[in-house]
Amino acid sequence: MIHFVVHDEGDSVGVVVVEGVKAGDELTGWIMDQDKEISFKAAGDIPIGHKLAIKPVKAGDTVIKYGVDIGRVVSDIGMGEHAHVHNIKTKRW
Repeated sequence: MIHFVVHDEGDSVGVVVVEGVKAGDELTGWIMDQDKEISFKAAGDIPIGHKLAIKPVKAGDTVIKYGVDIGRVVSDIGMGEHAHVHNIKTKRW
């Protein structure tokens, strides 16, 4: 079962596509461009449609989703953690 999708292995986040992801769940993701799967544990609860880090990212790093810069990390995000407005901000202002 696929729990999250990633556009390209160069992305830093994926998008959860199932309901009920809980901390400690073993997740499987599909990297679309390379047609391969990756697996790791969820570090926290993540709602459907929200992002999760597929690799550790540090404060100041750029977040890449679907091959596009979507913002700047404002606090470190570990692999499998929820990536959202509490730790990612726009670069527009």
